[in-house]
Amino acid sequence: MDETEFWELVDASREGAEGDPEDQADLLVDRLVRLDPESVLDFARHFEARYSRAYTWDLWGAAWVLLDGASDDAFDFFRCWLIGQGRDVFEGAVHDPDALAELLGDFDEELDGDGEDLGYAADEAYEQLTGAVAPDLGIPPAAAEPAGTPVDFENEGALAERYPRLWNRFKE
Repeated sequence: MDETEFWELVDASREGAEGDPEDQADLLVDRLVRLDPESVLDFARHFEARYSRAYTWDLWGAAWVLLDGASDDAFDFFRCWLIGQGRDVFEGAVHDPDALAELLGDFDEELDGDGEDLGYAADEAYEQLTGAVAPDLGIPPAAAEPAGTPVDFENEGALAERYPRLWNRFKE
């Protein structure tokens, strides 16, 4: 599976779910079980590579602004959700987290920002196909700390300065 096929699966599941992350995860599993097990593992590798790439302080700060706070787990689920938003939103956010102010449509912190189930879709599909737990993907482990410069999440002034567009759109 190449990167284009990965994003096509993500996009098709998001569109079919009309933006609901839980429904998107279910649709993604439905689509993945139509593939062979090795393709599902390829999908998982693509997903994990992006998940690791999004492990940055800048994105965590953006998640903090959008979600009105983001614990370790909440940021993990946010990164899964961000991947689920598709290539343009994901790449735009990784490049410039403050650009999420323009990249996102409506954002409901009760529904949006939590894609936990998306993170398990490939594992679930693999298990349905094979009856076994997915093997190690053979990719480097995630970094212990986010990349970049830490953000003082408790300092609203610093957050407003670092994410002016997000702050203006979602906080004021």
